[in-house]
Formats: sequence, C-alpha cells, structure tokens
Amino acid sequence: MNEEQKRDYQEKYRIAKLRGEKFFPDTIYKDVLVSFALFLLLIGLATFVGVAPEPKADPSDTSYIPRPEWYFLFLFELLKFFPGSLEWVGTAVLPGLAVALLFLLPFIDRNPRRHWKNRKFAAGLMSVIVIGMVALTIRAVVTTPPQAEATVAGTLAERIVAGQDLYAVHCVECHGAEGEGGRIEGVQGLEGVTLKPINSQDEMHTRSDETLYAIIEIGQQTLGMPPFGRAYGGELSPGEIESIVAFMRYTWDDRAEMPRAAEQASTLPVLKPGETPDYATHIEPIVKRYCVSCHRPGKANNNYLMRTYDEVMNSGDHKPNIIPGDLRSNLVRMVRWEKIEAGGPMPPSRPLKPELIEMIEQWVLAGAPEKAGAPATK
Repeated sequence: MNEEQKRDYQEKYRIAKLRGEKFFPDTIYKDVLVSFALFLLLIGLATFVGVAPEPKADPSDTSYIPRPEWYFLFLFELLKFFPGSLEWVGTAVLPGLAVALLFLLPFIDRNPRRHWKNRKFAAGLMSVIVIGMVALTIRAVVTTPPQAEATVAGTLAERIVAGQDLYAVHCVECHGAEGEGGRIEGVQGLEGVTLKPINSQDEMHTRSDETLYAIIEIGQQTLGMPPFGRAYGGELSPGEIESIVAFMRYTWDDRAEMPRAAEQASTLPVLKPGETPDYATHIEPIVKRYCVSCHRPGKANNNYLMRTYDEVMNSGDHKPNIIPGDLRSNLVRMVRWEKIEAGGPMPPSRPLKPELIEMIEQWVLAGAPEKAGAPATK
C-alpha cells in the first residue's frame, strides 16, 4: 500500500468517525429488530411447517436412508465421489484442507484493497466454491431416494392405541387378548404350556417400563419367549416396543390413568338397537384383537388369514369360511367353540364374550357387509 492509498483510507476513516453511530441505542436497536424478526420467523416455521415426525432411532433398521440436515447435504453428496477405501479423503482430507485454508487466509491474501471489484480472483474463487456447494446440495436432493413414510405415534393416546394393535398381532396367541395367560394352543414349541397372567397388579407393580421393554426386546428364552427387538432377530422397532409397553401400563396398571382418547379408541364397539353390523365398524376391531395374532402369514392356521376384509371372506384351505346369511359358516361355528374340519374352537384359549359372538352372527345374517350402508355380500 503506497502513501496515497494510506492517506485516502485515513480520510475516509476520519469522516466515518465524525458521522459516527452510537453502539447504544443505535446498533443495539438494529440488533433487537433483526433478532425479533428471526424469532417470529422461527415461531412461524414451528407453527405452520413443523418437523416431520420420524420413528425412534434404530441402528438395526436397514431400510432407513441416512440424510443429514440440508446445510450438510453438499458434504454428504461429496462422499459419493470417494467410495470405499477413498472415503477418508472426502470425510477428513478435503474438509481439513478447507478449514486450514480459512486459518491461513490472512497470511495468504495480502491484498490491501477490500472492494470486491478489486479482488476478482478471490471473488471468483469464492463464487466457484458457493456454486459447487449449491450444485452438490441440489444433486443430493435429486439423487437420494425418499425415505418411506412411517406412521409415528406422537401422543400418549396414539402410542397406547398403536401398542394395542401390535400386542394383538405379536402377543395374543400366547398371553391372551386381555393378558390373562392360560394354556397355549397351536403355538409350535409351546403347545400345552400354561402361562401366568401378565395383566395382574403383581406383574404391573413390580416391573418398570424399562423392564417390560427389555423382556419384549430381548425375550425370555429359557421360558420359551423369543426376542422381538430387531437388534436380536425380531421384527419390532424400539418405537413399536415402547408402544406395547405403554398399552400394557395404561391398560392393566391401576396406578396409570388411561387417556380418554385412547380409552375410546380401545373400546370394542357396541351394537345399538336396530343397527346393522358391518365389518369396518364392528367386526374388524374384534378380529384385530382376538384373531390376527394367529391368522397371519407364517402361522399354523390352515392358510386362513384375517388381516383384511378380503382375507376374512376369501382365504383359507376350507374357504369360504363365511357364507353370507348362513350361520353354519365355518367362522361362526368356530367362535361358538365347535370343533369342525376347518379348525378347532376359536380363540383357542377361551371363548369370546357372548355379545361379541352375537355381533358376528348378526353380521353374517346381514350379508357380511364390508362398510356401513354397503350392500350385502353375495
């Protein structure tokens, strides 16, 4: 920098000092305004956009697609150019060089001029870097496959209801729909074993949520209970196990008060006087609670699956198990606890309550409609 340039800068500095701006209140006022505007922006984003709910972190979930926050997407994409043994170059060498360059920048760039027009090389280099970051970010968004949507139970009531459904699928065949235990029928390796109730206060009062979680996740192999956690070879995620624990705690522990929303959702429907039962409203909740645990793929059930209306009506080695209008249908006879060629008494541990059997019978007599107001099945 020559003497003329120094004098020019000193004069500009002197004029700026004379014109001046007080730190308080001028600068503070501007900072407060900007901070408040950012605060309102964050409140608006949280209120109207929010954060998409995701399942609880599960290292054993191989279907999860890792994706960093948007401001790290360019680094995430950069790793694709350094696969395998070269990964360390993209994760350590290049970012390390970039950080080192920032520290050394005052010693490398000795140009006294500060206006960008007088710093074409620096401005051009930074522009290339920014354009590269933006391009890598866009490429990451375009090329990374979307994560499959997962249903996440956010509120306690939602967790309890989800846990009830999961319990019905994975636990009912051994522990009973109400946790009543009893003699196990039709479960390979446990045929004839009698289980104690798990819905008693002796069980609920002496086991914490962490203990119940561990029992479900790891299993009790010496007692015949397999592990259900994915990390141990099962099929349940951490969030799903937590939902089952919430269902057990708030359903069977007299110290926990069931949320009203969960209580309403968990209650089996009651047939009103003159009401025609349909599958979606009246029969499906019964099937989910008492039948799906055994009547799903991989179970000994004569290939009679009951996860959907179509499966209830049309699957099985002895189909049709439901003949609309006919109370001699296989399903009706089995829930009446008759032993027939199509199968034995259902559910095998203990019969359904009389009002539930009557509801199924009235549904069959009404033509086994799928939805309210739907025509009877022929």
